[in-house]
Amino acid sequence: MELTKSAQEYLKTIYVIESTKNQVRVTDIAKKLGYTKPSVNRALNVLKEEKLVSYEAYGDIRLTKKGKDVAKSIIKRYDILKVFLTEVLNVDERIAENEATDMKNSVSEETVAKLERYINQILNLDCCGFDENSEKCKGCVKNTAKKKNTV
Repeated sequence: MELTKSAQEYLKTIYVIESTKNQVRVTDIAKKLGYTKPSVNRALNVLKEEKLVSYEAYGDIRLTKKGKDVAKSIIKRYDILKVFLTEVLNVDERIAENEATDMKNSVSEETVAKLERYINQILNLDCCGFDENSEKCKGCVKNTAKKKNTV
């Protein structure tokens, strides 16, 4: 299944909203993405056909297990690319955010996995059980990268 860039953004947005609120509504997604409610409804129907969301008109929207896995993968791709750009290459944070957003849709899974291994190796993160979702680990990455870049 090859998801469009738009479908990926919807999944990521639903995941983020779902993790901060008890319920996700069409209005929440429309506001967050700046789209109309009819556009959101069309996208949700496509995601429902792919079994990525459970959704009935005027009801709550929930990611399925498959939908959560895909959303987490999308977010992880972005995070790895952003860490590589900011912490290894010292790209400005704003530029890195934009470029990571663009790159995440065009870089293969294999390349992202290799980048992740490289980041873990160069920043010596394998020794600590690095978890990219942990704020503590994100702080550790920044500190380790700064030390490596000043040497």
